[in-house]
Amino acid sequence: MKKVYPSFSKKLPQFYRHGLLTVFVLLLTALSAFAQTRTIKGTVTDETNAPLPGVVVTVKSSGRAATTNSNGAYTVTVSGPHDVLKFTFLGSVPKEVVVDGKPSINVTLVTDTKQLKDVVVIGYGTASRKDVTGAITSIKAEDFNAGVLTTPAELLQGKVAGLNITKSGDPNKQPATILRGPSTLREGAAQEPFYVIDGVPGASIDLLAPADIESIDVLKDASSTAIYGSRAANGVIIVTTRKAKAGQSRLVYSVYGAAENVSKNIDVLTGDQLRKYLADNGVPKLSPLDDDGSNTNWQKLAERTGYSQNHNLSYGGSGTNSEYGASVNYLKNDGILKNTSLQRTIYKGYINQRFFNDRLKLGITLTNSITKNQDIFQSQVLSGILFYLPTVSPYNPDGSYKENYTRTGSGPLNPLSLINNNFTNTEDNKTLINGFASVDIAKGFKFTLTGSTQKDQNNVNTYSTSQSGIYLNAFGVANRSAYTSTSNVVEAYFNYDRIFGKHSLKLLGGYSYQQDRNNDGFGVGTQGFSNDALTYNNLSFSNPTSLSQIPFNPNYISTLRFVSFYTRAQYEFNNKYLLQASIREDGSSAFGINHRHGYFPAVSGGWKIISEDFMKQVPVISDLKLRAGYGVSGNSLGFDAFTARLIYGAGGKFYNNGNIINSISPVRNDNPDLKWESTATTNIGLDFGLFNNRLTGSVDYYIKKTSDLITTLQVSTTQYFYQYLTANVGKMKNSGIEVVLNATPVKTRDFTWRTSLNFSHNKNIVQSLSQGGFALPYIQTAQLGGKGQSGNFSQIIQPGYAVGTFDLWHYTGKNAQGVSTYEKADGTIIPTQPLTTDQFIKYDAQPKLIYGWSNSFFYKNFDLNFLVRGVYGNKILNATLASLNNPADSKLQNIPAFTLGESFKDINAYLISDRFLESGSYLRLDNATFGYTIKPHIQAIKSLRFYASGNNIFIITKYRGVDPEVNIGGLTPGIDNRDFYPKTRTFSLGMNASF
Repeated sequence: MKKVYPSFSKKLPQFYRHGLLTVFVLLLTALSAFAQTRTIKGTVTDETNAPLPGVVVTVKSSGRAATTNSNGAYTVTVSGPHDVLKFTFLGSVPKEVVVDGKPSINVTLVTDTKQLKDVVVIGYGTASRKDVTGAITSIKAEDFNAGVLTTPAELLQGKVAGLNITKSGDPNKQPATILRGPSTLREGAAQEPFYVIDGVPGASIDLLAPADIESIDVLKDASSTAIYGSRAANGVIIVTTRKAKAGQSRLVYSVYGAAENVSKNIDVLTGDQLRKYLADNGVPKLSPLDDDGSNTNWQKLAERTGYSQNHNLSYGGSGTNSEYGASVNYLKNDGILKNTSLQRTIYKGYINQRFFNDRLKLGITLTNSITKNQDIFQSQVLSGILFYLPTVSPYNPDGSYKENYTRTGSGPLNPLSLINNNFTNTEDNKTLINGFASVDIAKGFKFTLTGSTQKDQNNVNTYSTSQSGIYLNAFGVANRSAYTSTSNVVEAYFNYDRIFGKHSLKLLGGYSYQQDRNNDGFGVGTQGFSNDALTYNNLSFSNPTSLSQIPFNPNYISTLRFVSFYTRAQYEFNNKYLLQASIREDGSSAFGINHRHGYFPAVSGGWKIISEDFMKQVPVISDLKLRAGYGVSGNSLGFDAFTARLIYGAGGKFYNNGNIINSISPVRNDNPDLKWESTATTNIGLDFGLFNNRLTGSVDYYIKKTSDLITTLQVSTTQYFYQYLTANVGKMKNSGIEVVLNATPVKTRDFTWRTSLNFSHNKNIVQSLSQGGFALPYIQTAQLGGKGQSGNFSQIIQPGYAVGTFDLWHYTGKNAQGVSTYEKADGTIIPTQPLTTDQFIKYDAQPKLIYGWSNSFFYKNFDLNFLVRGVYGNKILNATLASLNNPADSKLQNIPAFTLGESFKDINAYLISDRFLESGSYLRLDNATFGYTIKPHIQAIKSLRFYASGNNIFIITKYRGVDPEVNIGGLTPGIDNRDFYPKTRTFSLGMNASF
């Protein structure tokens, strides 16, 4: 062999010898690699010890990857002990582990809260917070307010700079929501922000259960809101609901029970106190009908402890190509006034499916909300429980309600009779179906088509029994109405997102069509029932004696259409310089024929100063960005299809040739030049972070100018058919500053303290009330009524002053006889009621400062959260106290303890004057919640959290009324006028369970 082998090798060509050697080396290498290659197995879980399916496990050296299954298990092949496994999952912090000879590797991934909070929802898409150039505030679910919440707006109280939300204790009343001051002269929806829910513009917030909301983004300035055009002048609130995360399934049940009580009552006299006051002032004893020896506290009799409960059950899952989920929410909120309550049930289900390697995405969501309200005739009851004589018992000996129909003065009817013999029941059924189709046409190029239909069926039924003091001898009065409104929306838009080296470009172009059909239904009333057994349930059993006893509701069916085109471009260079521009064209059938279309442009820019090289020399600053923007948005909310058209309506009945005939006459004038209000906003902002973002914040300064203000003014009937005309008449300006600070002062292994402070200042001023040939010197508002004051106005809208400016008589003290005196316009002092021309402009209802301070403490499994919020620098007209302060009529109505210091001879102490203009400033511990979370080490239960919460725990204020948080919406903000539903103090216990 020794001779053969050399001979053989010598005979082989050199090429083959080299080839054999190479194969031999490769074989040895493969055998060596095979000897080191091995399989690693393991499981991946989250913080609650639940398995995480869909986690990508990558071998960094080879790029091999595997995905965990539904049990969180994976199998992957590594090359040696020095290989590194990388675990990545959407919404979690990536983790790397060295193999180091381990046969199995189990890991736990933690939620990446920074990544989740960095996403901001903007119009028709999302953006990273670092790329935002407008004024946008995002609130995530973990930062929402806790407590008995009837609307999602309450989740944001005290959390968003510049957003002022006020709500009474009434479960059936929506809170007033004003963002960056009032910017219209109209009431209701015209002052509210525009809501977008899961991409559906104008969707009702009653379709939302707070537990189903993932995040809320508040778009404040026009550079952010202009993409929604003519409905965005008051800001845009975008709500995103919860969806299942990739590869996960979840089952969540949350529940709470709460008890509510009145936080404060008006201190009125008891029966004995009133008798003594009358006796001390020489007033003869009251008649037995007005004084039966009782000490009746009417406020306590009308009130109760209100019990509330809320249940929310939701399920969601996500597979390889689909996401699906369903939820049901039930809320029962008993008001603290008897016979007032809210009951709401919300059902929701959704499914999203992906096809063709995720190139095509289809989804549909169905939501139904059924709200039942039980209410009383509040204006009469709230006045009655204060003014009704405490010297009278509620009942006669036979059990009937005691009344004295001959008594005059305020609150002449028995409050308990008002509560139990007059009621309103409302059922509101809302259904929303929305779907989408999204197609990835090419890299970075996507087309989205969305469609939605919302139907709102509203039934309102009222009944006053034969015992009602409001309708004497009417033998029962019933009113029924049933109206349906529908809204259909179609949106189609293209997105193009690409990165070219240092350049990033995002383009949006779209079309929108919306049709709203409102007031499709009827309403009718009647009276004269043989008994009250059926209440409003069978109107045919009534026996009216004349046609005037069968009123029909004068509502009009209307169809309103919006057609829009919009586009937006976002450009970023070198991760430093940002530019965004957009424009939207809206066409609306609500406006005059000459102004059906409007254009709403916006442009904004940003400079990421932190990305500049010179910032590396300032390590204490971890984030710094300058923003500036200008844009125009409109306000078409609150209009119907006939706002600018000549329409006819019923003008009354007349007798003709033996027949009663309905007359028809003009009830609205045509205005072909009516156009929408336009709000132009300039916003300059600075975002910053210090100490590795342990302290972050923002400062925004804005100027918001509204032109083409719309109001209804009186016109000559020689020129117009009807005496009132809706027209554009002026300008208004809001300017202010907003500051937000977020900090994590302490963060250790077991203890964390997070705190957030926001405050804002806004100045409102009406600049003009003249335009296009129309001119108003002023607009008088707040006709509050009261003894001898039925024609008086207490507020005025006038150029140079804010909306909510008070125009009142000036109180100058008491004369020698103890009678209230007032200053006339010429400066003289009189002890009698002045004229309306003697009123003085003084102060306004707009707060100078709105603030909120929230804190969260975490120690191991314990957590404590509290929120302090308030306002400063506003005035409230306490017209309730003014009306009660009537010593001369104390034999007819009750008086407060305040009046004990007044002279009985003071015949005009009750006049609404600046004497009752009080500070509305307050500081409130609005919420405190203490919780404990259990995370069992079993797969069946992810976590259990138990908590106790209190709302409206205490308040610091000088205001003498029920509560200083009076309505700040509408044209008459800051007025407390005998109709304030008492504020409540709430304590609740709850549990959240995740499976």
